[in-house]
Amino acid sequence: VQLQASGGGLVQAGGSLTLSCAHSGSIYSIRSMAWFRQAPGKQREFVADITRGGNTNYADSVKGRFTISRDFAKNTVYLLMNSLKPEDTAVYYCKSPSVWGQGTLVTVSS
Repeated sequence: VQLQASGGGLVQAGGSLTLSCAHSGSIYSIRSMAWFRQAPGKQREFVADITRGGNTNYADSVKGRFTISRDFAKNTVYLLMNSLKPEDTAVYYCKSPSVWGQGTLVTVSS
């Protein structure tokens, strides 16, 4: 099983990005998928997750700005990030219950 994250890049504060996490197999039976992030010099932290049934949870720091979703047909999980702030700068990782993706860098300039 592999997770391939993509979509990171450089964006100005207030801008938007959408991250994608492609699963090498089917995500239909996976109980939840999540996004984490790790800023320079900081510990990896939870950002958002989505259950098989579609329930979502968000870190307080991104609530109202980020949206997690998934497409069963494409076996892909997305993270739509709006109103980005410099403090959102980090490497973003997707995660299934047993596998971490390789990470994609998001840099938000002020």
